[in-house]
Amino acid sequence: MLNNWVVMPTCLPLVLRRCHTCASESFRANGKFRVNANHKLLDAWLLALCTACGETTKLTVLERTHVRSVRPELLDRMHDNDPGLAAELLQDPIVRRRNRITLDWGDAWRLDTGGSDHLDHEVIDVSVHFAARIPVRPVRLIAEGCGLSRAEVERLLAEGKLLSAIRLSGKTSGDFTFMLKR
Repeated sequence: MLNNWVVMPTCLPLVLRRCHTCASESFRANGKFRVNANHKLLDAWLLALCTACGETTKLTVLERTHVRSVRPELLDRMHDNDPGLAAELLQDPIVRRRNRITLDWGDAWRLDTGGSDHLDHEVIDVSVHFAARIPVRPVRLIAEGCGLSRAEVERLLAEGKLLSAIRLSGKTSGDFTFMLKR
């Protein structure tokens, strides 16, 4: 029987960028936007606060964009400070590259396994789905979901009792399946 696990975000990740005021390395995005209009040109920023001193930084979303080229629903979501839009924009590689930021998903996700009734089976077939592009080591997910230590999961992998179509040693943010034989 195939078990479905889901890796879900619990909050917005930390934005890793150097603070100009206190030399801290992380900011917390709170889902607030600032939109500025200059005649028919728009600028829009996602605001983030330094985790140490509270200084605000602006992450560029739109820069000198003609107002007619911006979808009205996107503009409405920015005016409403939509946290879902903030999450989408933080995961957008173009926004991250433009602002020279990376994300720290450390404590911003959880694994939903649907219960622990699968742990007593000899063979476990699991499909892991990512609700957002969260880079996590599959070995960590398997250890957490099966109630094992990472060393035990590494041992099972070396013995050939843990099988998957993807490499389980690196990080992944895409869906995958695995089979665990005990």
